[in-house]
Amino acid sequence: MAQVLVVCGATATGKTGLAAKCAKLLGSAVISADSQLVYRGLDIGTAKPREEEKLGVPHYMIDVVGPADEYSVSDYREAALPVVERYVAQGKIPVICGGTGFYINSLLFDFSYGNVAADPSLRKKYEELARERGREVVYAVLVKEDPKAAKNLHPNDLKRVIRALEIKEAGGVKKSEMCDGTKPRFEYLAVCVDYPRERLYERINARVDKMFEDGLLGEVEGLLARGIDENCRCMQAIGYKEVIEGLKNNYSQSTMRDIIKQNTRRYAKRQVTFFKKMPDLIKLSPEEATAENVISLLAGVKG
Repeated sequence: MAQVLVVCGATATGKTGLAAKCAKLLGSAVISADSQLVYRGLDIGTAKPREEEKLGVPHYMIDVVGPADEYSVSDYREAALPVVERYVAQGKIPVICGGTGFYINSLLFDFSYGNVAADPSLRKKYEELARERGREVVYAVLVKEDPKAAKNLHPNDLKRVIRALEIKEAGGVKKSEMCDGTKPRFEYLAVCVDYPRERLYERINARVDKMFEDGLLGEVEGLLARGIDENCRCMQAIGYKEVIEGLKNNYSQSTMRDIIKQNTRRYAKRQVTFFKKMPDLIKLSPEEATAENVISLLAGVKG
């Protein structure tokens, strides 16, 4: 029996509902793995689950920081991993649900960073560079020094980016050339709902239309009115950045919708590509994606 269930995949594939149903049957909880659901006040554009959609199941890692706050993969892992470990220790199977692959991987895998000793002076140098010029500049250094390692890290995950640079500069070897691989923390079952591309795009388009019907424009205007800077990380999310750009340039709502739909479709393609690399991922057709079917698959994973 698997210790952890993962419901992942592209946006608009019904992950939220499937995960809640599975957690209800398992008597456990859902741990969100979505980089935008962590922000309070971003509800419509993130398709944040409503209380009735949660089916009375505990949901974690939703509304944990304010919209002006920075939040990294490391921050997420430090907060979410103890929750997963607590449920596993209780003999319950937590359900990790989301489309942010870096978040999911941070919980499932123990990424080893070799035995190169820490170098406080190097860490201080890059931490100061990040404060002065931004995390993206530090990440750009890693892209130049070790592009393969950079591909497996998110620019916001400053701690790991700096560690990879530390290994290169202090140890004299690229992080990507070290044979440490990924070590699973848990026995897990990972599933995704595999919609044909055209059906997926139809679902994405319908979701964007509903966001506007539900008041996405007003939500963005309200955030700006509260003083949330348009350059804040949360405001760079798909749906928010396009509305901001539209407001600045007097775009029609129809134009905003079309741009958001296009960008969401592109994002979904990137998600599909990312999750193809997940070991042992089981793809389910929409018809197969029932909670009862997923629970039956759990027993086939040795724990």
